[in-house]
Amino acid sequence: MNGSFLTRSSKRKLAGLAVSAILLLISMLCSVLYGLHYFGLKDLWQAYSHFDGSNEHLILTTARVPRTLVAALVGASLAVAGAIMQVLTRNPLASPSVLGVNAGAVLFIVIGLLAFGSSLTMSGMVWLAFAGAVATSAAVYTLGLQGGGFEPVKLTLAGACMAAFTSSITSGIILIDKQSLESALFWMIGSVEGRDLEHLLMVLPYMVIGLAISLLLASSLNIMALGDDSARNLGQRLTLVRVLSAAAIVLLAGSSVAAAGPIAFVGLIVPHLCRYMIGHDFKWLLPYTAIVGAILLVTADLASRFILETKEVPVGVATAIIGVPFLIHVARRKQHA
Repeated sequence: MNGSFLTRSSKRKLAGLAVSAILLLISMLCSVLYGLHYFGLKDLWQAYSHFDGSNEHLILTTARVPRTLVAALVGASLAVAGAIMQVLTRNPLASPSVLGVNAGAVLFIVIGLLAFGSSLTMSGMVWLAFAGAVATSAAVYTLGLQGGGFEPVKLTLAGACMAAFTSSITSGIILIDKQSLESALFWMIGSVEGRDLEHLLMVLPYMVIGLAISLLLASSLNIMALGDDSARNLGQRLTLVRVLSAAAIVLLAGSSVAAAGPIAFVGLIVPHLCRYMIGHDFKWLLPYTAIVGAILLVTADLASRFILETKEVPVGVATAIIGVPFLIHVARRKQHA
């Protein structure tokens, strides 16, 4: 947008990035300390310096800190994946769910529950979710290349069709085996509750590789945003950039769904907010989306603890409350542009 208020100089952008990083640290600290149980900084310090096995120390070290780290990394990954998807598909409403990542992950989880029942561990669910996300995304991208090469519209339609197809199969399986319904609903909504460091470490390498690929593609994405003809005239290798972009999306979105389930709207909201702040230069846009995405999901997770007095609401519900009005706003603005 031309109204971006941090585009005047690199110093402003760098200062804004530093402020965003500080806000992220503050939000993560609040997420660790506040919830159904309240803690102080002294409690957090003693939990790691003089761990005594008390309930307070266990909650901090095995619940609050891991879920905060998961929320931050998942938020960053989903936001960056959404920014890349929007330029790759040339669709301002694109987000990781467009590739059917969410629906594919849930389908594999439900199949695993049907096959293994209660013997399926949480770590097994994580790997099944990641496998489903990768398999579905690969199928969508393959379909998008059929019939005359890559076209953004075909990729978007292929993703929508695959998401509807896998969701229908999931619903059918749940009707057959209703015992899998409760666990399936947990993954359909999306939550960072109950995640530990083991789950995070399982998917962390994929997140790091996806973020690294994204940052390396920043200059190429700037050129891709100009359109295929302009990019080709500037010597851009379109197929290679698209394949690498798709790989980054699969790694980021797939690992995020595997860690926290299909959390919607983060990949849609954050890129638009960051473009408003700093413009369209992906060299700045990607770092900003990573940090702001982390802030959004950490804050949404914190807020979800206070929606109901006696029970925490899954963070996927909180992001939907924010995301639906934002989606309507973007769609209306695009219509009248």
